[in-house]
Amino acid sequence: MAEIDRDKVRKDFDEAVNMTASELKKWLDTKESRAVGWRAKGGKGTGESVGHASGRRIVDILGKKKVELSDDDYAHMRKVVGYVRRHRAQEPANIATSRWRYSLMNWGNDPLKS
Repeated sequence: MAEIDRDKVRKDFDEAVNMTASELKKWLDTKESRAVGWRAKGGKGTGESVGHASGRRIVDILGKKKVELSDDDYAHMRKVVGYVRRHRAQEPANIATSRWRYSLMNWGNDPLKS
């Protein structure tokens, strides 16, 4: 991996992910969480969505100490930050029960949390 500023990546990640590991893990067990997102393999209704898989990876990252984070972890953290920033810019009128919110929550960001 090209040289990156790990402290900046971690700071950006901590700002983007506003759910705790336990909140995210609980969310990932819901039917709403499984119902949204793009599935890398197969059609709708088959396989796990990219966002849901990302959520599981985020839970794992949140459980690690800074010294335990790998280059792959930092790469995923950057991906999460990019996703959250892009999608937060597309905020719909109805947030509370929107697929937009549910998708963001799979990536660790609940737009209704301050």
